[in-house]
Amino acid sequence: MALIECPVCSKRISSVARECQHCHAKLDGNLASLQRISHIKRSQTLMNQSFLAMTLFIAGMVIWFWRGEPAEGIRALIAGACFFVGFVGYLVNRVRIVLHKRKSV
Repeated sequence: MALIECPVCSKRISSVARECQHCHAKLDGNLASLQRISHIKRSQTLMNQSFLAMTLFIAGMVIWFWRGEPAEGIRALIAGACFFVGFVGYLVNRVRIVLHKRKSV
């Protein structure tokens, strides 16, 4: 009996276990296909988060320049926060995507 990595959640489990004790994934079938499906799902999640961050960034720009003039007061704070959180979120997610793609399947 050895410890292996769960193909779905990547936690260590027994090689004779029939299901993962962490994520309860059945380990009866083809483990390679389970790993591939998990990798694709993670890629989709990261892309969705990246899209959300880009949308927040664009919303900050739209709020800032609404009606053709720079924002003032509370509108400037909201626009700046959207812009900053969206920009940083997008950069962080792009780095996570690159690191995830480097991980072998």
